[in-house]
Amino acid sequence: MVAFKAKIQTYLDTFSFIPIITPDLAEVRALAHQLHTKGKIWQGEIFGWQAEYHPERSVPPLDSKMTFTPADFCIGESGIWFFSLMWEHGKDQEPLEFLDDHSIVNRLVFEQEKIFA
Repeated sequence: MVAFKAKIQTYLDTFSFIPIITPDLAEVRALAHQLHTKGKIWQGEIFGWQAEYHPERSVPPLDSKMTFTPADFCIGESGIWFFSLMWEHGKDQEPLEFLDDHSIVNRLVFEQEKIFA
């Protein structure tokens, strides 16, 4: 897990900076691959974030040239931190990845501060 500051819009013209913790992407990928191997729908909380997995379906997506609906996994909250995997080329191929971390400002370093000298 890594701690960051994220810039979040709280009102139309106001932003707040909040600390967030994100998981190591290698651990997220490992979990997603375990779920993909099982091939069953899953939804829950992991690494402190909401996440879900949907297996491949033979029905194509609406208004798509694809011949099937790819398996997918996602974790996080759009606009704050979000990571997804999609097996667009088939369930036996490597998934495509998408990371939305544009709200991440910097990595936090936790240090003890002396309030009184």
